[in-house]
This record gives sequence, C-alpha cells and structure tokens, in this order.
Amino acid sequence: VQLQASGGGLVQAGGSLRVSCAASGRTFSSSGLGWFRQAPGKEREFVAGIGRSGVTTYYADSVTGRFTISRDNAKNTVYLQMNSLKPEDTAVYYCAADSGGRGSRWATYDSWGQGTLVTVSS
Repeated sequence: VQLQASGGGLVQAGGSLRVSCAASGRTFSSSGLGWFRQAPGKEREFVAGIGRSGVTTYYADSVTGRFTISRDNAKNTVYLQMNSLKPEDTAVYYCAADSGGRGSRWATYDSWGQGTLVTVSS
C-alpha cells in the first residue's frame, strides 16, 4: 500500500488540527494503520494506531485524551484528530501501514508515507 500524508501546518497551543493519510492499493482495508512522529533531534515515536476493523485503537501516553485516530475504509484514508495541542507536539507526522492488521505500537509497519509537518506555537 502507498501512503500520502497531508494536513499539517502551523497552529497555536491549545488549538486543533487534523492530519490525513490517503492510501492506494488493495490491502488498505486489511492493514493496521499507525501514526508516528519525529521531532527535531529526537527519535521517531509511536503516536497512535488502529486495527483493520477500526474497533481497536492504541495511543501513546503523551497523547491519550487529546488525539483520536480513525479510519474510513471506503475512502482508503486514516485520520489523526489532534486537540489541545502543545508545543511539544511539534514534529513531522508519518502514517504507516501494518500488513498484519494490528496497528499496535509493536506491529511491523512495512509501508510508510512521506510525512507532514505540524508546528505548534506557544
């Protein structure tokens, strides 16, 4: 599956933003999906994931209660709704696909999008 992330931008602290990831390929609906981020000078980290059915979701502790991952299999798109944004959320956000279907933090993600930059100003 090929992935294309979009929707990043500049937002003030406390604000909201939704990033999207459009996919092509026949395996989207059977794939788990995840969002990762990488801030300058830091390692890439897991943010959120969703299983193939869309029922099971996973979140990093740092975003629980603020971010929501969802998917629309009819549109081959996964979303990350980000609320109550903080300056420490500033990063390049990447979407990824897990052909195993789980979308958990420890799944093997074998397809990656190009990333979209989210900048949160204080």
